[in-house]
Amino acid sequence: MSVSYFVRYEIELADREAFVTHYRKHHVPILARWPGIERVMLHTPLDWNDPFPVNRGRAVLLAQLEFESREAMEAAFRSPERAEAREDFKRFPAFSGSVTHQAMETHEAWRRSG
Repeated sequence: MSVSYFVRYEIELADREAFVTHYRKHHVPILARWPGIERVMLHTPLDWNDPFPVNRGRAVLLAQLEFESREAMEAAFRSPERAEAREDFKRFPAFSGSVTHQAMETHEAWRRSG
């Protein structure tokens, strides 16, 4: 089991590409220095078709930060690098909307072998 910390950006902004580019080039290198962090995954929207009616998400970006344990994640939250990431957040391209944070245990339920 590992722990994933998700930050979901359900936001409106003038230039989505500028936002994602800033996040990749400036924010991820700060996140990569957090103590105990194992991996950062960025999920961005994809145009897709589903023959069944579904409630489509509106996130511009879903960042997934992976840690070995809750303790490792919480130690990273107390680090100077976390404070640096919060300062960089103030430099993101202007947006409106909601940003949510959620920590979850991660259990692989199935994987195709081979």
